Amino acid sequence: MPGAVTCYQTSMRENEAAARATNATRQARGLAPLKPNQDLAMAAARHACDMAKRGTMSHRGGKTKGPMQRLKQEGYRPSIAAENIAAGPWGQDRVLVEWSRSSGHLANILIPQVRHYGIGKALGADGKTVYWAAVYSAPR
Repeated sequence: MPGAVTCYQTSMRENEAAARATNATRQARGLAPLKPNQDLAMAAARHACDMAKRGTMSHRGGKTKGPMQRLKQEGYRPSIAAENIAAGPWGQDRVLVEWSRSSGHLANILIPQVRHYGIGKALGADGKTVYWAAVYSAPR
């Protein structure tokens, strides 16, 4: 019998650690570092929670079309937005490594125009699957 999902709020420490790891990948290619952003972390955490509740990995939310719409709901005014998602038995360090090894996810990490970063996670009803979302954006 499935249990309830567990939704987390991203701590500033978690968001800063994820931004540092992401910035190492960006800086190795001569790109500007991203700043951890609480609005992006909140949008990422809410989307991870939504995916966990629906038991599906999708850029489309239950009530949202994508990261631009979710960022606007947090009061952030994006000029550009991209999102990486994952679901599996992984912690933050592992999911960041997997994204940097995947060409599609790496392309989002390396968008030159993005300036802000946020990550979020939620634990699925099975108690094993962690749903992850990372948002990359720049303000208007």
